[in-house]
Amino acid sequence: MLALLGGLPLVLGTSGQAQAAAYRYWSFWERDGSAWAYATQGPSTARPTDGAVQGFRFAVSRDSADAVQPRGAADFASICGDTAARDGEKRVALVIDFGTAADAPEGETPPAARTACARVPDDATTAEALASVAKPLRYDTNALLCAIGGYPGKGCGEAVGSDAGSDAGSASDDRTDAPSSSAGGAAEEESGPSVGLSVGAGLVAVLGTAAVWRARRRRG
Repeated sequence: MLALLGGLPLVLGTSGQAQAAAYRYWSFWERDGSAWAYATQGPSTARPTDGAVQGFRFAVSRDSADAVQPRGAADFASICGDTAARDGEKRVALVIDFGTAADAPEGETPPAARTACARVPDDATTAEALASVAKPLRYDTNALLCAIGGYPGKGCGEAVGSDAGSDAGSASDDRTDAPSSSAGGAAEEESGPSVGLSVGAGLVAVLGTAAVWRARRRRG
């Protein structure tokens, strides 16, 4: 199933029918110097080095070019400056942005954005780093990430329609012209650190090909 963690943006870019829809999901980002870049692979396969800064943002968007970046300070020193290095381990600075009220599922209020310094084994993936600092995580039966820190409490990468996507987009900030081939992830059902470790702790993530397949099956 991990092989299905391709980017939703790529699929949407090739489907005229899907282009009208927007999706509510966690997107995954990597810090490139002083700017965010939409990740080109999912967090379950990304293996950051010591000193990396990576982010997750919950929002409604149609594709990677429409996606919104994590907000707030995002430098390694401010997030991990008090975490000492250790042999055999690495430190990954994580920025977790739960989004705006406009992007929140009905009846839910997004928590304040936060940062965390994950100290994990040298070979750990981003997903494993996330699992170490942002419990509870929630996944669907396809091991796709639905919630970080328990948010949102329900739902997983659901389509919200073109109107909802437009409204949410107008209330969001920091959009980017990221490449359409970026990977992502999202989805539903309960999980925890054990699931996160077994599947690389998911994506931030980010909507995968499996989620798109399921959406098409519903429409069919």
